Amino acid sequence: MAATKKPAVKAKSPRARGDVPKVQATGAVKPSAGKQGAAGPSFDGMAYLASAGAGRTGAVFEPKQMIYRQGDAADAVYYIESGKVQVTVISEHGKEGVIAMLEAGEFFGEGCLAGQPQRMASASATAKSTIVRIEKSAMIRVLHEHPAFSEMFMAFLLSRNIQIEADLLDQLFNSSERRLARLLLLLANFGKEGTMETIPTINQDVLAARVGTTRSRINFFMNKFRKLGFIEYNGGLKVHSSLLNVIVHE
Repeated sequence: MAATKKPAVKAKSPRARGDVPKVQATGAVKPSAGKQGAAGPSFDGMAYLASAGAGRTGAVFEPKQMIYRQGDAADAVYYIESGKVQVTVISEHGKEGVIAMLEAGEFFGEGCLAGQPQRMASASATAKSTIVRIEKSAMIRVLHEHPAFSEMFMAFLLSRNIQIEADLLDQLFNSSERRLARLLLLLANFGKEGTMETIPTINQDVLAARVGTTRSRINFFMNKFRKLGFIEYNGGLKVHSSLLNVIVHE
């Protein structure tokens, strides 16, 4: 009796195995390029954010230019392709507080997805920035239709939540000097891949609003850090890793 041939088993495509583009779970989300599978190319998050299309537009903002104001209609999510953005809140008495300082690879304005009808804060560029505006309906659609993009966005939200919790603990338990030291290290990208960056000239009023203290206190601590060799001014603000001593040993 002739042996019965077994049917050939086709290898499963990457999509069938459940493979998805890797996501870097950090504050600055870096969408990965799509992979080529048996069923065709998977969704390319980077290409989506970097190109104009249905429901999304890109624009260049100059330093200090407003992207949206507190009280505006919350109808879109924004992505920072390049540059830096500052998010601020103004109280009924006119006092301004800086609640976030964002960089390339981060989203903002995502409150509209949770049903916020109006902007709870203002956003402005602090450096020349390329910003992608994604209409609320387009953002919801791409989150539903493309799991890889949803995974990337979830990684961003989790990272943002961790950052907010750390900022809250910083405000509750640390002195203003320690909060300033932590902020300067964060701005210089301490602890991230690569070398620490030189911070462009930053207004001490902005630092005071972010730290939650007065400008005179910021000026006092900045002079102290400079005398101790923790920071230096050289066409910008250079932060040394030794500034970590203020946080560890205060």
